[in-house]
Amino acid sequence: MNIHVWKELSDRQKQIILKRAEQDITKQMNVAKAISDEVRTDGDRAVLKYTEKFDGVRLTSDSMKVSEIEIEEGYKRLDDKTKEAIEYAAKNIRDFHQKQMPEEMWFTNVDKGLMVGEKTTPIVDVCLYVPRGKGSFPSVLLMLGIPAVVAGVKKIVVVTPPNEQGTCDDALLAAAKIIGIKEIYKVGGIQAVSAVAFGTETIPKCHKIIGPGNSYATAAKRVLANYIDTGLPAGPSECIILADEKADPHKVALDVMIEAEHGPDSASLLVTHSKELAQKVVPIVKQQLEKLSDKRRSFIETNFSLYGGIILTDSLKESIDFVNEYAPEHMEVMTENPFAVLEDIKNAGEILLGDYTPVTLCNFVLGPNAILPTGGFAKTYSSVSVMDFLKRSSVGYATKEAFEQIKSHAYNFATAEGFETHALAVKERR
Repeated sequence: MNIHVWKELSDRQKQIILKRAEQDITKQMNVAKAISDEVRTDGDRAVLKYTEKFDGVRLTSDSMKVSEIEIEEGYKRLDDKTKEAIEYAAKNIRDFHQKQMPEEMWFTNVDKGLMVGEKTTPIVDVCLYVPRGKGSFPSVLLMLGIPAVVAGVKKIVVVTPPNEQGTCDDALLAAAKIIGIKEIYKVGGIQAVSAVAFGTETIPKCHKIIGPGNSYATAAKRVLANYIDTGLPAGPSECIILADEKADPHKVALDVMIEAEHGPDSASLLVTHSKELAQKVVPIVKQQLEKLSDKRRSFIETNFSLYGGIILTDSLKESIDFVNEYAPEHMEVMTENPFAVLEDIKNAGEILLGDYTPVTLCNFVLGPNAILPTGGFAKTYSSVSVMDFLKRSSVGYATKEAFEQIKSHAYNFATAEGFETHALAVKERR
């Protein structure tokens, strides 16, 4: 596990850490362009062809869509403990996102006889992309599907890669039933993004697609951004544990491994000014790694040797400055007074406070959305929310008397900017 003394690193070394696994996906974009062109012209045939090629599953147009019977059977097969966990998580996630809902309409008077406001309506349809690459992710469906349902989206489509048997995992099907989603297609990757961007004989065209995916799904979104709204950038997982000398090294060690197990391209960092804490964490991490499967241990070891590890700073302030520059997807504040630190954190997808709020809780059951901006985009993007599924229309109204009072200002603006018909519309209005 690398320990990096921040002030001793070269600018190049710092940039590698700050950039993490953000990669040049030009190759993937070239592949995405070719496949998306084929899906655009050949529809289902191309989707089925590439599903067989990349997922090793031979489907038909009829079997691509998950039937309501399949959803019901998957729900019934799922063990009670997992089902109860999904239902508990769904309740908390729903409660959180219901609090986000804005007023359907509001008005204010900006001047006598001048009324302005906003009307909020759900988007007409959305495609939720639920990945499968390294496992089954019913939590992703909950985090995407529940805010879409709360927002009132009428048509919700799910695309997700099939498993080896050409079906969807029972946990995913149970999550769909619990939140009321019925339209699921067993398609992933470039072919799935292309299918909903253009529409095929079986898969409907959608106006928006949202959800995390691998580099090829990401490349497809970039290639097709002119055809479909692709939502927030969500790439490889990343997390920062911000800790001071008062932090419990055992808890810190447990939590710094959480996001590192997502894959070798993830990035998980402990950022601290306490050399003593850093030195205590390293052997504990080694001990905990022995309890893991070879697969997860390999992911974490690769992570800590590439984009993760420990950043040693000179002070808590320097640690906070690093966090704000890095703009992590997830972060935990494990300091003596985490609420005091909260005020200074400006850039983070989510901020979890104290010794008993590990990322695990928020990823699954706490309630806030766990689909978050990565790659430094937390500087300008927010987590998925009901706002991703809503749109706002500005509303205005002027009485005749108000029009007469302000028309000269509008006329002067139009004239100053050279718009003749704008000016004419107020000058000659009777």
